[in-house]
Amino acid sequence: MEGVRPGGAPPAGGPGSGSGSGSGSGSFPSLFPPGLHGIYGECRRLYPDQPNPLQVTAILKYWLGGPDPLDYVSMYRNLGNPALNVPEHWHYVSFGLSDLYGDNRVHEFTGTDGPSGFGFELTFRLKRETGESAPPTWPAELMQGLARYVFQSENTFCSGDHVSWHSPLDNSESRIQHMLLTEDPQMQPVQTPFGVVTFLQIVGVCTEELHAAQQWNGQGILELLRTVPVAGGPWLITDMRRGETIFEIDPHLQERVDKGIETDGSNLSGVSAKCAWDDLSRPPEDDEDSRSICIGTQPRRLSGKDTEQIRETLRRGLEINSKPVLPPINAQRQNGLNHDRAPSRKDSLESESSAAIIPHELIRTRQLESVHLKFNQESGALIPLCLRGRLLHGRHFTYKSITGDTAITFVSTGVEGAFATEEHPYAAHGPWLQILLTEEFVERMLEDLEDLNSPEEFKLPKEYSWPEKKLKVSILPDAVFDNPLH
Repeated sequence: MEGVRPGGAPPAGGPGSGSGSGSGSGSFPSLFPPGLHGIYGECRRLYPDQPNPLQVTAILKYWLGGPDPLDYVSMYRNLGNPALNVPEHWHYVSFGLSDLYGDNRVHEFTGTDGPSGFGFELTFRLKRETGESAPPTWPAELMQGLARYVFQSENTFCSGDHVSWHSPLDNSESRIQHMLLTEDPQMQPVQTPFGVVTFLQIVGVCTEELHAAQQWNGQGILELLRTVPVAGGPWLITDMRRGETIFEIDPHLQERVDKGIETDGSNLSGVSAKCAWDDLSRPPEDDEDSRSICIGTQPRRLSGKDTEQIRETLRRGLEINSKPVLPPINAQRQNGLNHDRAPSRKDSLESESSAAIIPHELIRTRQLESVHLKFNQESGALIPLCLRGRLLHGRHFTYKSITGDTAITFVSTGVEGAFATEEHPYAAHGPWLQILLTEEFVERMLEDLEDLNSPEEFKLPKEYSWPEKKLKVSILPDAVFDNPLH
């Protein structure tokens, strides 16, 4: 449960400080949490005339057992920039994904040089409607929803990522039903006593724009949105009343996307999904190594090293790699996450591309003779993208289960660092399966899976099989993955 109040309470005024922070002197009470202080200081830099903004605050804090990870969401009125054709809008800033307190109540303190908490806070810019005197509060709940995902999955966001939401962001009839993420155009990274905090802005998009980001890349679509004032403009402001996609507003933009897909392939390196896999080489009654998720017994968990490498794989979709490599394991990264920002991640990837993969001493790689892959309809619809946009461009693509430790990584013959090989194309580390597909087989699969491009035209369940390759793919209803007895 949340409440709305003026920012006389923290973070605007600090605990028990009344309106003390409104003096503009920069002095804060001694009880003011240092992480909060750092973020609020950046807000004060942008909004010196709004020392006490309206805030949505979690009534019962997350660290006291409450459901909402964000302690606060501050809401500012931004006048825009008429010279840049930026309209007036509401600017929302979260507090809680980074380490606000430094006492391990929410985030483990790991030092000042790395990221603070998850290393970022969320922002959102919503176009102000004529006559609107106060900011709508629904964006705060949207931000809480994204924060819950981050806390529960420990997967972080970075610029260019997309979020499939499948519902109007404000629960209206709007076409804005999904999100992209980008750097906030005004807020600068903050160094706090508990590490660095960057600011990632949520950008509302239509379904067609989300699909274009998946087929090509999020950064490319963000650049197109910046060129269309009514679709975001230079500051990528979300207008929930927008009724047309950028492709309907300017049909030439679709040509740019098509050309980008043909030239670059897809930069989407993986998704969280409803998926499972079974080793058909084993007798059906032997479920010790079955990787169907949510089987009756506790499934074997991913090792810390495999988890780290999968997270790196999922995060490495923002660059076009000259030498595709499954990211090597790096013991120096905190929590298995790469916290570098986009400009430096490419350098990091290139510097690591020649590094040897650290052996997985404690987990034996199993070569499998025959496998059965299972996806829900939404995940299955991305298989052609995986094959055409990734593998035919010499890259890899990972499905990571949202309901367990299961992961499925498709790799092409040009990807280094994989434990699947041409001699043994199906291989597993615990619940992580890798499948190596040759270009010839990918082309054949694309022909056989053509109807996945129009998933609304077929009934579930749907099964595809390549007996000579000992591979089977099933597209199943969501209920199969939601049922713990499946």
